[in-house]
Amino acid sequence: MAKFTPQQAADVLAIKQVIYEWGDELDIHNGLEMRKTGCLSEDVRYNVGGQWREGLQDVEAFYKGRAETMKAGAGLMTMRHIITSLRVGFEAEDHAKVGYLLVFFAALGDGPFDTYCDPLAVADVKMECRRDADGEWRISLFDSGQIFKRG
Repeated sequence: MAKFTPQQAADVLAIKQVIYEWGDELDIHNGLEMRKTGCLSEDVRYNVGGQWREGLQDVEAFYKGRAETMKAGAGLMTMRHIITSLRVGFEAEDHAKVGYLLVFFAALGDGPFDTYCDPLAVADVKMECRRDADGEWRISLFDSGQIFKRG
């Protein structure tokens, strides 16, 4: 049973918001404007594309490279990240561990789509969030493992 102090309850809301903003950035801009959102720490550790990325600059390079590859091929995808069953636990006053279930849909082109599309993947996600010196919560670690994926 989760029991939070009033400050921790407010922090949980801020942590959820930064995670939802991260998902929106991926859905709306394919990760290309991650720095503008301020949702990742400069020293973020980020597992994407089967490889650990160290730092925000490395994460940005991944998303830029992926977008360039997609544009050169079939084109950018429309994505939707559905975040559910989110749980937050505090390791310290300014450090939280977060777990949730991610259901991920993606299709080539621009929606709306009128053909069937099942989820591309369902993943167990582990994140860590940190309150930085400016008082803002940011994602400092992202890792996920797909438990179901489209063949």
